Amino acid sequence: AMPLTLWLSLATICLFGAMSPGPSLAVVVRNTLVGGRRQGVATAISHGVGVAIWALLTATGIGLLVTKQPELYRFLQWLGAGFLAYLGVRYLVAKSNVSASLAIETAEQANGLTGAREGFMIAVMNPALPLFFLALFSQFVRETAPWQETVIITATAGGIDITWYIVVALVLSHTAVLDRLRRRAHIFDRVFGVILLGLAIHILM
Repeated sequence: AMPLTLWLSLATICLFGAMSPGPSLAVVVRNTLVGGRRQGVATAISHGVGVAIWALLTATGIGLLVTKQPELYRFLQWLGAGFLAYLGVRYLVAKSNVSASLAIETAEQANGLTGAREGFMIAVMNPALPLFFLALFSQFVRETAPWQETVIITATAGGIDITWYIVVALVLSHTAVLDRLRRRAHIFDRVFGVILLGLAIHILM
């Protein structure tokens, strides 16, 4: 089994990685504001699943193949940039009236489909994740490690990511907080739209 001290080090780094601001945080916050607790939590869970997939691929060596193939990695970068640009434009042109947005998307938001889709896609198409896990796992993954250790590492990365973003969604979806933030929802949409478009351009450059 993985020593407790080693696991704690892994968990700490994964937590700091999850807490670092970026497109994932923007998407979780925005979906919570627009769709409430259910959509925010759905975004958090699906994002964590995407993170866990990258962690598993990297721990088993497949992630290394992706980053070592320039054409494949560049394709992933273009996909990621395209999705960020799509979300950025979508946020920029979103209706400033939150209740109108809710009425339009009620069917999807009722079961968190919008959040689940965007959370998963933002994780899977993030070209920084395989690089992050390659750097991280070089410290923790042993060539002779049993499969149970790989499972522990994968579950730790995904579980911590899910937990952190669920906390974010639950705090933001508290009635008093949500009502106050929703009055400024159009401002958040514009800010997040600009941030995501800027990140897309940065990736392409």
